[in-house]
Amino acid sequence: MNLLHLDSSALGTHSASRELTAAIVAGHQTLEPAVAVTYRDLAADPLPHLDGAALAKADPEAAAEAERVMQEFLAADVIVVGAPMYNFGVPSQLKAWIDRVAVAGRTFRYTEKGPEGLAGGKRVIVASTRGGLHKGAVSDFVEPYLRQVFGFLGIEDVEFVTAEGLAFGPDARTQSIAKALAPCNEALARAA
Repeated sequence: MNLLHLDSSALGTHSASRELTAAIVAGHQTLEPAVAVTYRDLAADPLPHLDGAALAKADPEAAAEAERVMQEFLAADVIVVGAPMYNFGVPSQLKAWIDRVAVAGRTFRYTEKGPEGLAGGKRVIVASTRGGLHKGAVSDFVEPYLRQVFGFLGIEDVEFVTAEGLAFGPDARTQSIAKALAPCNEALARAA
């Protein structure tokens, strides 16, 4: 099994989404020690935002990097995405990654019946973190957006592990992260 681990938080070691993705990936490694993990830190090593030169593949080095990103995505059976909420949406670094994998003719196509995703058969686990309380509220543009993006690419198995209220203090943060990880830990215990 190939697992692609993406982090996009700018907070480094202080990031709750990084804590969640690390725990999720470690759980997969426990269940399947032979899992091949590819890691990409979109904040520490950001992809440039999409522009005309990138679309035209005018820069061979940038085009080669975009192809590496695409191949990592296509090769993955499981994708673990750290998606903190920044100003009600995903970090721009994660959006830049999405722009490299949402490519007509590669991961989706248009047909007479509408768009068709070409990247199905994958499982996506999103570690979503928020300082406030947004789950299910109109202010949550992270989960609906990512469900739409991955669904558009043909991926139906999308799960969210959400920790919110993280800005309410250290105790609230600890409790929210533990609550978010509880189902993952229960699944590991059942599999053991």
